[in-house]
Amino acid sequence: MKRSLLSIFLFTTSLFASAQAPTENSLLWEITSPGQAKPSYLFGTIHLICPADFSLSDSLKATLSRTQQVALEIDMDDPGMLAGMMKSMNMTDGNELKKLVTEQEYARLAKFYKDSVGVGIAMFEKAKPFILMGPLFNAVLACQPQSYEMSLVELAAKQKSEVIGIETLDEQMAIFDTIPYKEQVKTIISMIDSLPQARKEFSNLVALYKSQKINDLYNLMMASNYGMDGNEEVMLFSRNLKWVPRIRKIAAEKPTFFAVGAGHLGGDRGIISLLRKDGFKVRAIN
Repeated sequence: MKRSLLSIFLFTTSLFASAQAPTENSLLWEITSPGQAKPSYLFGTIHLICPADFSLSDSLKATLSRTQQVALEIDMDDPGMLAGMMKSMNMTDGNELKKLVTEQEYARLAKFYKDSVGVGIAMFEKAKPFILMGPLFNAVLACQPQSYEMSLVELAAKQKSEVIGIETLDEQMAIFDTIPYKEQVKTIISMIDSLPQARKEFSNLVALYKSQKINDLYNLMMASNYGMDGNEEVMLFSRNLKWVPRIRKIAAEKPTFFAVGAGHLGGDRGIISLLRKDGFKVRAIN
């Protein structure tokens, strides 16, 4: 349950060039902050992916072994994470799904989730609509998806490295109180109405991820019909700006393996560009 909810959340937050922007094709980067002798590393993940497309390279494992802690978007090793998510997943102000859609739309949603996903929609009645995206992807992916984040948590445990979060669960969950709930439902209905297109888009996204073309991946996400849809500032850019000083502080304390959604890496407002502007030396690792 915990793994499922975390994967749902992390995937949703991620779906939704200047001289400093990256031009190299790579998911793995060495980052060295000013005055630091030992480097840290930055890796771009994709939060849901079929096992056939999943891979942890030898170079990734080698770089992780040279670090003393793993920093994910949120601390997925926190034993209180599930309770925190259950506490903060509901909509504010007494909102319910039935109040956000017409009777016909609600009936369509209920039928789709029962017939195509195998879950009753009643259990999501008070949940922030983005939560529905998780089970919806069971209809998009023809597999039981695998999580890079959970695999990194397992590798960290083997080498007795601490797992920490760059931001808190409350900060992430609050994002979906700033995006109108009706907009969230609209995105879900749009995906249901165009499943073949959604499957094709996700397939293209996975292909770009496997080819490590982070700028092309960023551009696809920005153009997606199922992603941020005008909410780029709150879901992507403002978080990138907030993360950079936190990354600097964390890296200054001990060598760290940072792993965030790959959509945060590319572009002139991405993490790599911002780190370079902040004085970091950032080098692609193949």
